[in-house]
Amino acid sequence: MSTRANVSSQPATIRKNNLMKDLLRDRWLYLMALPGILYFVVFKYVPMYGLIMAFQDFKPHLGFLGSPFVGVKHFVRFFGEEQFWQLFRNTFLLAIYNLVFFFPLPIVLALMLNEVRRERFKKFVQTLVYIPHFVSWVVVVGIFYILFTTEGGAVNELIFALTGEKIAFLLEPGWFRTMIVSQSIWKEVGWGTIIFLAALAGVDLQLYEAARMDGAGRWRQLWHITLPAIRSTIVILLILRLGNFLDAGFEHIFLMLTSTNREVGEVFDTYVYVKGLTQAQYSYSAAVGLFKSAVGLVLVVGANWLAKKFGEEGVY
Repeated sequence: MSTRANVSSQPATIRKNNLMKDLLRDRWLYLMALPGILYFVVFKYVPMYGLIMAFQDFKPHLGFLGSPFVGVKHFVRFFGEEQFWQLFRNTFLLAIYNLVFFFPLPIVLALMLNEVRRERFKKFVQTLVYIPHFVSWVVVVGIFYILFTTEGGAVNELIFALTGEKIAFLLEPGWFRTMIVSQSIWKEVGWGTIIFLAALAGVDLQLYEAARMDGAGRWRQLWHITLPAIRSTIVILLILRLGNFLDAGFEHIFLMLTSTNREVGEVFDTYVYVKGLTQAQYSYSAAVGLFKSAVGLVLVVGANWLAKKFGEEGVY
């Protein structure tokens, strides 16, 4: 019996020793990863305990354990609200606009930068397009207000000089989504090229040399070598983006909202702010947030399954 026990415990011991050796060997890499791991644990996983609030009539003085359980009452209320379909339409359209107009642009810009042969000019352009990412949304919206306001805005003054009329870009509902997407593009498209440029840096240069020997021009090299090389990166980033499909960006939208464009600008994020913080409907707003997360989860799982069906690796 003792011999059998020693044999059965040996694999576990070996695995434990191998794990310790790996930890010691790569200790500096794990140490570098520690801040990122702590961030996700503290701000992403620990708050998930609060999801129980969505199924309770939460009272702060009673806490999570003392608040009464009400089941799916808040979800029934949310789906029955007249405002639900308006919120869903506004959020969905903004998400589609960002997916169609914003998502491809970092890929295009990365491909263009990859074709630049003068390194100094390439680095200058990269720095120039990275800078807006570090500007807060308050400053971005402020810049657009100064440029597009009807009272002395540079863009409107130019339009007035050409046509004799001014356009209320910041007040008319029809311009709201265009302004939101334009601001997102200006601020984040440069930063989005980083991952694609890193993927392009890993492409074997011998493939391009072989293609040139076979008579392939720049466009054929781009289509048959460059794009296939970063296809898996594009698919993975697309899947991850679908996880935040209904996240329109609270700060950005909130800063652009006015009484005249609220009908097309009110989204789930701003609705949660109004109901949760200004009206103290904590359980109801938690239910709305959980609905958003559930939609994102379904989209990620579905997109990952579809990607594997087409022969891609997927996220998991």
